[in-house]
Amino acid sequence: MMSLFFKRLAAGCLCAGLVACATQRPVLYPNAKYKQSGEQAAPRDIDDCSRLAQEAGVSPRGNDRVASGGVGGAAVGGATGAVAGAIRGGNVLDRAAAGAAIGGTAGAVHGAVRSGEPGSVYKGFMQRCLRERGYDVIGWQ
Repeated sequence: MMSLFFKRLAAGCLCAGLVACATQRPVLYPNAKYKQSGEQAAPRDIDDCSRLAQEAGVSPRGNDRVASGGVGGAAVGGATGAVAGAIRGGNVLDRAAAGAAIGGTAGAVHGAVRSGEPGSVYKGFMQRCLRERGYDVIGWQ
């Protein structure tokens, strides 16, 4: 019974994490350059700046937030499960394993959500590249 619960929980969290993994893109202010270039040219310029960043070795992903979130969540969940097992009684190892599974899944989903955020170096590269082309970056979506 419990293993079915954990399988469903993991599947649901994985789906939520995959939806959140899309990398954000810069949002441009509709200044004179944007209006002159048109709505079709601006996305091509964004893609070109992204290609230049990657050629320079700058990745949109700052680090592996999914894995680090999963490891951290598993550690916290395992410790919490062990404490709950010691307080409430029962098999401490089973409760620690259950806590680690839940914490690891939750941490991985949190890391996946955050992994959609570009790293600060990538953002800086993109903002400078687009500024040099005459665009104003007002945010990221």
